[in-house]
Amino acid sequence: MSVLAVPRAHRRVPAAAGCCLLSFAVFWAAQRAAHVSLLDVMVYRAEGATVRAGGDLYAMRATYAHLPATYPPFAALMFTPLTLLGDAGLHTAATALNLGLLVAFAYLSLRLVLAHARVEQALWVAAGAVWCEPVWATLRYGQVNLLLAVAVLADLTRRPGHRWAGVGIGLAAAVKLTPALFAVFVLGTGLVLAARGGQWRPWLRHACVAALSFLAATALAAVVLPYDSRRFWTWAVFDTRRVGRTENTADQSLRGVLARLLHTAEPGAWWVSAAVVVAALGLAVAVTAAARGQRARAVVACAVTALLVSPVSWSHHWVWCLPLVIALWAEGHRRAAAAAALLFCSYALWWVPHGPGRPELHQNVVEFALSSLYPAAGLAYAGSVGLTLWRTSRSA
Repeated sequence: MSVLAVPRAHRRVPAAAGCCLLSFAVFWAAQRAAHVSLLDVMVYRAEGATVRAGGDLYAMRATYAHLPATYPPFAALMFTPLTLLGDAGLHTAATALNLGLLVAFAYLSLRLVLAHARVEQALWVAAGAVWCEPVWATLRYGQVNLLLAVAVLADLTRRPGHRWAGVGIGLAAAVKLTPALFAVFVLGTGLVLAARGGQWRPWLRHACVAALSFLAATALAAVVLPYDSRRFWTWAVFDTRRVGRTENTADQSLRGVLARLLHTAEPGAWWVSAAVVVAALGLAVAVTAAARGQRARAVVACAVTALLVSPVSWSHHWVWCLPLVIALWAEGHRRAAAAAALLFCSYALWWVPHGPGRPELHQNVVEFALSSLYPAAGLAYAGSVGLTLWRTSRSA
């Protein structure tokens, strides 16, 4: 590096940081002007308060919306420190934490696809990503999506065989079950590499650490909250009605898409069949990509598969759109990356009738298409990766 290049390089971080802080400040002001409620973080605090009071966790209802606890008991233990904050402090802390996590998630997403990710790159990405709908909604409700995504991606961007690889996935799954699919993905990759005579040990160790971390966190919750743990694992985990209306336009899972397509609140066997097929194919694509050394494609394919097959995937769960767009851009698919970025920044799913009266059960073709954009993008990405892998194997 030349002498003249050093000061220029040093100027990159302050410029990026200034732009990022400006974007965050405007974002924060916009959310305050919109009088966002941070509803979910208020529920989290109520869960923590219920634990501290020794109440029935899965009988409680919180906020004006009378929302129930839907996460495993370990999550409620993690939420107990929130009881120390009042409303204003809780809102400020939740927003500031999520903005910091967005920068970390942007950096990890870049590290997933680039050999050398730089801090200023993450700051530029975060400055723009804060305005996409999944991130906006995550901060609007004070959700834990970015925290869990950072925990998972920190695991999957570590060097193979790292002693802590797997802890993030295990703890994320103990808070919210959907990330458990990443452990299945890691295990499957290890088994495929073992069958091929490849470097399988780090992958299987990764899967074992994830499983043990999940079991340890769940066991801790069972010791501290035995009644709530029994209630969750024998009843609440199977009661998807507690989470919300399936046909809600915010539900960007396969189940939500099928509910709107079939004009029914419960797609039943149609969803089970579709979820099994998509889970099998999506995991096959992710594992094959990982076994061939295509880490970014594998991780993003696994992420969209988890979002698709989950019983409910609210729009704010799709913060994984960030590594999806970055992966497309890094692979040279600039038009596809721009189209995906535009899709997730369009807020188009909210252009359709929604709210009281359950209008989502009576959508026309255009409304159905707009309310299915995220699953369509996820299926398109996983399908394109699978097609590329198939063509490569055919030509080999």
